[in-house]
Amino acid sequence: MPHISFQDVTKKFGKSTVIHGFSAEIEDGEFLVLLGPSGCGKSKMLRVIAGLADMSSGAIEFDGTVINGLEPKERKIAFVFQSYALYPHMSVYDNIAFPLIMDRFKSWYHVPIINSIARRIIRNTAEVKTKVMEVAQMLELEPMLSRRPRTLSGGQRQRVAVARALVRDPDLYLLDEPLSNLDAKLRTQMRSEITDLYKKVKKSFIYVTHDQVEAMTMATKMIVMNDGEIRQIGTPDEVYHSPADTFVAKFIGSPPMNIVEVTASGTGADLPNGEKIALGGKAPKTGAVLLGVRPEHVRVVDANKGVSAVVESVENLGAESILSLTFGAPKGSAEGKGSKILAKVGGSSIARAGDTVGIEFEPGTFRWFDADSQSALN
Repeated sequence: MPHISFQDVTKKFGKSTVIHGFSAEIEDGEFLVLLGPSGCGKSKMLRVIAGLADMSSGAIEFDGTVINGLEPKERKIAFVFQSYALYPHMSVYDNIAFPLIMDRFKSWYHVPIINSIARRIIRNTAEVKTKVMEVAQMLELEPMLSRRPRTLSGGQRQRVAVARALVRDPDLYLLDEPLSNLDAKLRTQMRSEITDLYKKVKKSFIYVTHDQVEAMTMATKMIVMNDGEIRQIGTPDEVYHSPADTFVAKFIGSPPMNIVEVTASGTGADLPNGEKIALGGKAPKTGAVLLGVRPEHVRVVDANKGVSAVVESVENLGAESILSLTFGAPKGSAEGKGSKILAKVGGSSIARAGDTVGIEFEPGTFRWFDADSQSALN
């Protein structure tokens, strides 16, 4: 369970830089999630950690020891790939046992006749059997040990892939979008199983995903990335409630945080049509700023209260409804040209598209951003 230090790690392909100065400190036993959109460099960073890709500059330390020059097998890591990568001709037992067999394999075992005999002998040793059965029991794979991967469901195959990583008892587990090939129900189930597994093994996990639900429900710490750069490091609560910039604010949350252009003046924020949003506190900066507010902190009230808004659409989801609204349009502007905002309300909404309503914002829930740099001001 190493303390991991990333020191200005950079990865280039020719003149193109895909990871820019990645620096972070990860404590022992963290469940770290690298989160970001496709192509942001998170999977490439995972491969750099594993030693499957070389870094262009910088250093990675495990417990103070630089691992840049170590081969993947010397780093004491286990890697779970997105595509399962199971051997179709092997049983579940043999897929799980394979890393143990390879760890004990000698170079001269590769002679054709000796190869199969050596594999069978190692496979049937008490030590290998015990480790395979322990992991199979942990992941409820015992009834499937004699089956081939083609007879398993997607969730079962993913559990076999995880079991194959667990059986080596590494210091660090690396998981590259392991749930992306599963349907919604199986993803929910496997999220819970991987979280339970993390608690059982008490080792460090680094998990790559573009799914913010996975990140929010599984991580003890998150690193949000975009275009090869770290945009924010923090706990799920910190990242959700205090996004470092507008990219994080919009990327985290479903629906995402609303970002509205306003003119801040003391305890109020003026909209283009002259209406004022009551802040319940002083703005951190006067003048043109960006006001961020989560949809669950937008209240839909009677039309004669709050700020006037027009309902553009309503998405009823049963337990809650998502309303898309337009408000603050300058007088004389074309219909629908005001600021767009989403509101999340409990239950089925009585408002319908085309209705005029009022909206209010819960005091103390605002996040302010600089209009030029897009960085947080509070």
